[in-house]
Amino acid sequence: MTANAIEIRGLRKTYAGSRGAPAKEALKGVDLDIPAGSVFGLLGPNGAGKSTLINILAGLVLKTSGKATIWGFDQDVSPRQSRAAIGVMPQELNLDPFFTPRAALEVQAGLYGVPKSQRRSDEILALVGLEDKANAYARTLSGGMRRRLLLAKALVHRPHILVLDEPTAGVDIELRQMLWENVRRLNAEGMTIILTTHYLEEAEEMCDQIAIIDHGAVVARDSTANLLARLDTRSMIIVPEGDVTALPEKPGIEVTRRDGGVLALSYSAGQVSAEAVLEAVRDAGIRIRDVRTEQADLEDVFLELTRSR
Repeated sequence: MTANAIEIRGLRKTYAGSRGAPAKEALKGVDLDIPAGSVFGLLGPNGAGKSTLINILAGLVLKTSGKATIWGFDQDVSPRQSRAAIGVMPQELNLDPFFTPRAALEVQAGLYGVPKSQRRSDEILALVGLEDKANAYARTLSGGMRRRLLLAKALVHRPHILVLDEPTAGVDIELRQMLWENVRRLNAEGMTIILTTHYLEEAEEMCDQIAIIDHGAVVARDSTANLLARLDTRSMIIVPEGDVTALPEKPGIEVTRRDGGVLALSYSAGQVSAEAVLEAVRDAGIRIRDVRTEQADLEDVFLELTRSR
C-alpha cells in the first residue's frame, strides 16, 4: 500500500443535457491525493461536484474520463477490489423499511461477499448504539437511528476508507457526539476517513487535511493549519472605558463598531503589528478596559476561496 489511500488524476464527469438543456460538466479534470490514515475534509458549496466525486469513487456513477485509484486498485483494472476498499455513509436515508437492522447488515455483508463466519453484525450494531434495536423494523426507527444504521452498513465489509457524506446534517447533539467518537476510534485504528460537511467548524476540528471544490475544480488542498494560515487577517477587539468620540486612524487598519460600544480593529498581521494597532487606539484617546484578538477561521478561508468564482 502506498502513502495515499486515494489517488485521482484528470477526473472528469459530464452529464448530458435533457429537454434542450446544455450538458453540464460536474468535474473538470480533478487531481487529488488523499493520504492513508488521515481524516480528510472535502468541502464546497452546493453543486460544486462533491457528491459526483464521491459517487464515482463508490462506483455508483461512471466517470467521463480520468483515473481513480483506491487503496492501490485502479477502478478500471480492478473494479471489485477498489469498490471493496471503500464504504460510504450517504446523505439520503435509503433503507428498506421492512428489514431489521441486523437483517440489513447481513444482506449488505452478503452483497460484499463477506462469509458468514466473518460477519460482525452484532458487533457493529453495538458500535453505533443500535444493539437494542437489532430486531426492530427499520420503519420504526427514528431519523437519528436510521443514520446510525447507515453508518453500520458502511462498515460491514471492513473498508479501509470510510466516506461520510454530510453525516451530521439535521441530527441532534447526542448523535453528532456519538458519530465523532466512532470516527476518532476508527481513524485511530488506521481507517482513512473522508468527510463532506456544511459545518465548517466541524471540519476545522476533525480534519487533518482539506480540499475545497468549487465549480467542479479543486481550488485549494492543504493541511487545515496551512489553509487557516493563508488568511493572516487578525481582529483586535477593544472594550473601551467610556464613550468613544474618535475612531483610531492608521493605514492598514479597518475599524468597525460592535454592540455595547465594542470596537473591532481588523489588520493584516504581515503588514501591521499588534503594537501599532494599540498605538493607534491610544493616539485616538481611547482608554482600554479589555482587549482580545480574533483569528480567521475555516469559514473565512472558504468564503475567500469561493467568493470570486
